[in-house]
Amino acid sequence: MQSAEAGTPAEIAQMSFEQALAGLEAIVRRLESGDVELDAAVGAFERGVLLKRHCEQKLAEARERVEQITRTPEGIGTVPLPDMD
Repeated sequence: MQSAEAGTPAEIAQMSFEQALAGLEAIVRRLESGDVELDAAVGAFERGVLLKRHCEQKLAEARERVEQITRTPEGIGTVPLPDMD
């Protein structure tokens, strides 16, 4: 089953940033070891691409939340975050 997040499998879409990053790091270590057959390496690479995209999406979401802090004529102020529900 895939999520609406650009064809990302639901398993990956449900991961936290930290979980996805750990999975990506594990794939990189495995590929760098050179002990992976070609088909497995291609599959790992494809999963790595999906994990990378998911990490980028999570970072973009965090950036948007941080950008709620804005400059006002009086200096730096904050804007209430919208409900995340």
